[in-house]
Amino acid sequence: MQIPELETHWIVHFNNPCIYETMEQSDAVKALAALAHEHRLAIFRRLVAQGPSGLAAGEVAKSVGIAPTSLSFHMKELDRAGLVRSWRDGRFICYSVDIEGMRQLLSFLTEECCQGRPELCGAGVVADLRRQKVSD
Repeated sequence: MQIPELETHWIVHFNNPCIYETMEQSDAVKALAALAHEHRLAIFRRLVAQGPSGLAAGEVAKSVGIAPTSLSFHMKELDRAGLVRSWRDGRFICYSVDIEGMRQLLSFLTEECCQGRPELCGAGVVADLRRQKVSD
């Protein structure tokens, strides 16, 4: 599968919680509305787990247990919300998480967290996840 060029600033923004572009509240509402559906949330989480390399549409549909025809409807909503991107690879349509869109949504949701210091939450979440993996 051929992956389109990723802009390097996406990686920089994703790895640096102090650098982000602000998201308008109306865009955050669109993104959250798109995620407020069982199948779309499962699709988004699957694409987040896969990372920027993405998956072919058929693989996405199979992994979340929905018909390919239903997938296109759900992908359209996630795309309109700025949470996924797509590209054609020969006969296949591939999808991946839009790292910048995800980063903007997370930044919007946490920008006022911890008295204006969202990096404190990020460190706590990472530490919690590490502790959970060690205990498993």
